[in-house]
Amino acid sequence: MDLKISLNGENSGYRKVEQYDQEKTKALIEHYRAILALIGENTEREGLLKTPERVAKAMQFMMQGYEQNPEEILRSAMFKEDYRQMVIVKDIEIYSMCEHHMLPFIGKAHVGYIPNGYITGLSKIARVVDAYARRLQVQERLTTQIKDCIQKTLNPLGVAVVIEAQHLCMQMRGVEKQHSISTTSDFTGAFERVATREEFIRLISTKMN
Repeated sequence: MDLKISLNGENSGYRKVEQYDQEKTKALIEHYRAILALIGENTEREGLLKTPERVAKAMQFMMQGYEQNPEEILRSAMFKEDYRQMVIVKDIEIYSMCEHHMLPFIGKAHVGYIPNGYITGLSKIARVVDAYARRLQVQERLTTQIKDCIQKTLNPLGVAVVIEAQHLCMQMRGVEKQHSISTTSDFTGAFERVATREEFIRLISTKMN
């Protein structure tokens, strides 16, 4: 799948060029059209004519993590470096889909590691988060997958991952608790020591002026 925007001249505005798997898109369109009919909608009314196609493409975009290899993402920018202090990328936006109700959960991930001979590009940490988040998920598994990927690929002295998220399956339905936030964490190696873990928590909690 390739999604891009191309500009066609100064006065022509823009033309969005979207490229998706045609067979997959066609099948998804038929399924979503059937769903609309089953919930009682008129699939022929103007506002819904293109909805099945839009949703088919949106779902492929939101589920693109299945086509990505997070370990390869890290390996694509691994560098030898004699640095053994914390590397932290915090406030990484997360947009994922709860696998229980297929409703979004939205929040932030804070990821840290202590290198052991190798570092990776900072943007690759965020891309690994996206690669796992863009799948059907539960927050607990997402937290552990990010940690395990970094530990396995970079073999650092330790990895720390904390995720804070709001779940629409709790806000739009069920208990309807609008301001609840779920926090999950997972640690390896040096971050299992209380002092190191507390330093990580302090650093991700500090706001820059």
